[in-house]
Amino acid sequence: MTTAQTSQGSMEARVLYMALELGWNDWTVGFTVGLGQAPRQVSVRARDLQGLLAQIAHAKRRFGLPADAPVHSVYEAGRDGFWLHRFLQVHRVQNVVVDAASIEVNRRYRRSKTDKLDVQKLLTMLVRFVLGETRLWKVVRIPSTEDEVLRQPQRELIALKEERTQHINRMKGLLAGLGLEAVIDHTFPERLLALRQWDGHPVPALLQERLLREFARWAIVQRQIQDLENAEARMVRDDQQRHVAQVRTLMSVRGIGAQSAWLLVHEVFGWRKIGNRRELAALAGLTPTPYHSGQSQREQGISKAGSKRLRWLMVELAWGWVHWQPESALSRWYQARFGQGSARLRKLGIVALARKLLIALWRLVTHGEVPSGAVVADWYRKVTGRCAKRRPVGTMVAG
Repeated sequence: MTTAQTSQGSMEARVLYMALELGWNDWTVGFTVGLGQAPRQVSVRARDLQGLLAQIAHAKRRFGLPADAPVHSVYEAGRDGFWLHRFLQVHRVQNVVVDAASIEVNRRYRRSKTDKLDVQKLLTMLVRFVLGETRLWKVVRIPSTEDEVLRQPQRELIALKEERTQHINRMKGLLAGLGLEAVIDHTFPERLLALRQWDGHPVPALLQERLLREFARWAIVQRQIQDLENAEARMVRDDQQRHVAQVRTLMSVRGIGAQSAWLLVHEVFGWRKIGNRRELAALAGLTPTPYHSGQSQREQGISKAGSKRLRWLMVELAWGWVHWQPESALSRWYQARFGQGSARLRKLGIVALARKLLIALWRLVTHGEVPSGAVVADWYRKVTGRCAKRRPVGTMVAG
């Protein structure tokens, strides 16, 4: 029997705790009823949901719990996403998804690690978490199904642009082996035929064939990128949904383009409930990590524990902010603190600016506070290339 703390005081409650270690072929599932209780571990075929429910019912009988006893469960965030969390919630299982990097581990250089040991550790921490140690690990905030789907076009666009760069670099590398260079665009096949090596010979036929096949793959990716960008531009221009209005608000500031605005909205501002600026900075992995032990005191740099996409975007936006918003308060702060320093100091300063800029954009989206000294822009012109005939939604006046 375990003791659960409630707002009315302490009470005895019979609870089943479950931890899942998710593999591709099999899931390792552990059950217990409290600290000090030897866990029961079983293997379930991956994605066998009826088998998982049957094991939960069997565990209740095994531990002498009633059929309607509450169940708390946990698994690590990863490849399987959040569909299992939604399934468990529907079946009245109080599930949490946790960040794997926040789980306590043995710090020895060599330590035993198996699925069974991982499940035992998850079970122990789950019991402690339910009994009140809420800061024991980091719980992942689960997006709705609609919000999760909305993130896909922007993530696909990022992946396609990376793939496009790979095709371009591959073609340029093949030409560089012959001492040649060429701009990769839709006219590349015609210009390829005109290229000549140092001795006047054309590009070898087999190499030409390979380059043309590579170009065909580049053309497919380029067309998909244009289709996605055109679809997003039409949404910004015509759609009236809340998340699109947030995109317009961000684009109403000089230096924030459509792709950056979409990524910020879909990854952060559109669905996450951010309590304060510390939570926001932690989400991007832009929080400091001091090391104070005895007489040793040093700063280890930013944590890098948050979203890699968001952190990369904010650093890029920070460099752009210094260029496009030189008279803003944030840019003046950066120039005063880091602008006259070494290249390394300026790079450190841009990370600090990225954190401040992220907080400023959050306040812009949530409270309409334009960053101090920032110059506003016409989001409609950014999308269409022409000025709006009427005052567009999301246009602001600098404060």
